[in-house]
Amino acid sequence: MIEIKDIIEKYPREKRYTLAMLQDVQKQFNYIPRQALMMISEYVDTPLSSLYSMATFYKALSLKPKGKYIIKVCDGTACHIRSSMVLIDEIYNILKIRIGETTEDGMFSLETVNCLGSCAIAPVMVVNDKYYGKVTPAMVREIIKEYGGEKNE
Repeated sequence: MIEIKDIIEKYPREKRYTLAMLQDVQKQFNYIPRQALMMISEYVDTPLSSLYSMATFYKALSLKPKGKYIIKVCDGTACHIRSSMVLIDEIYNILKIRIGETTEDGMFSLETVNCLGSCAIAPVMVVNDKYYGKVTPAMVREIIKEYGGEKNE
């Protein structure tokens, strides 16, 4: 397994690479461990508080573990009026997680986003980087099964 040190040391000791380091750590561990923040802080000589600000500012970064599969349900205007909240209810029925939570087995996390820019195919759901449009509650169950979610039922 790749260690935090290996991720950090592939970059020069320059502050301008801080976000890239955080993104790589996030990608490897599905969150940014406190140890990584401390190591990056020392490596690029940046206050820990600055790294914490970055890690909490960007929605793509997280200080708590996220699932292997991150489910994002759009709740922008077009998706909302086409019942995106019903999709969230169905996800709860299947995985027993609410917005901002992760399944106990670490497989799935649920988030909402304000807009995914796919209003023509609303409501939209994304699992990691794969988009699903005109999603119905029945489709939610099938989509989650694609990722092994039937084990959580």
